[in-house]
Amino acid sequence: MRVRARLTTLRAMKTPTMKALGQRLRSMDWDPSHWGRVALGILAKALTRLWGRDVMLYTGGVSFFIMLAIFPALAILMGAYSLFSDPAQAALQGEHLARLMPDAARLIFQSEMLRLSRAPDEAISLQSGVALVIGGYAAHRGFKALLAGLSFIHDEDKPRGFVGFNLLALAVLIAAFAMLGVLSVVFFGFRILGETFDLRPLRGAPWLYSEWTWGSAGMIAGMTLIYRWAMSRDPVDWRASALGGVAAAALCIFASWALGFYVEQIAHLGATYGSIATVVIFLIWLSWNVNALFFGGALATEVELALHTRLHPPRISPPGS
Repeated sequence: MRVRARLTTLRAMKTPTMKALGQRLRSMDWDPSHWGRVALGILAKALTRLWGRDVMLYTGGVSFFIMLAIFPALAILMGAYSLFSDPAQAALQGEHLARLMPDAARLIFQSEMLRLSRAPDEAISLQSGVALVIGGYAAHRGFKALLAGLSFIHDEDKPRGFVGFNLLALAVLIAAFAMLGVLSVVFFGFRILGETFDLRPLRGAPWLYSEWTWGSAGMIAGMTLIYRWAMSRDPVDWRASALGGVAAAALCIFASWALGFYVEQIAHLGATYGSIATVVIFLIWLSWNVNALFFGGALATEVELALHTRLHPPRISPPGS
């Protein structure tokens, strides 16, 4: 009897909610042209935020510190991997992740991995210690520039203080490295198990072993959390944050493909830049990806504003009041 009474109470509580949801769905405008205009309006406003005259300064700062941090991070990775396995195996697996880059930019990454894989273990350990200091400093500054740019794009009116902002950047840095470590372990684990023991539990799902799958998943999850908790002092709406994370990941993937196509099929930058063409392409790839991250923040901001406007429409005063 008690169970039946409880079920009756729960059904009575759910009925108004379901009715309200049904009324809300019936009251929505399902006109595709209307939602197309809304989407285009949000997209135009997001691009306006992205193309602000000061955003390019943050883009340059983030790109510079990422470039400064990425190669020390490789030395740290090789040093940690050498404690458990052959560094050459780390270089081989790292080449799979390098496929996320355009071919021309990938050469720098692969050559550095090859150099570290052939270095003695003592030299790798020493380089890892030095790289930890340099890479940690550069990565912290890079995340500070990223968060500052996102706050600027978001028009944050309650900026954090000096100590709070630095602690936030440090927390985001640690969380990003932790997420990267987990994804790398899972990704490498699948590939190593598959290559060593010929284990293919999901032969019909090649996407499970693809670097694009894990790179996209990590980018979406990481940027969604950053847009949600770090872009503003007040948490950003989950729907807006998730949409911004998906957009940022999709643009990063598109940037890698588009730059590779542009360099290989349209503009041969080697004729202009000579031996430093790979460095130039690498910097262009970095800047495009940073712009993608900032666009995700701009889109999340505009979607949140649109949702707030829809839930709380402005009151129009009657004429003569």
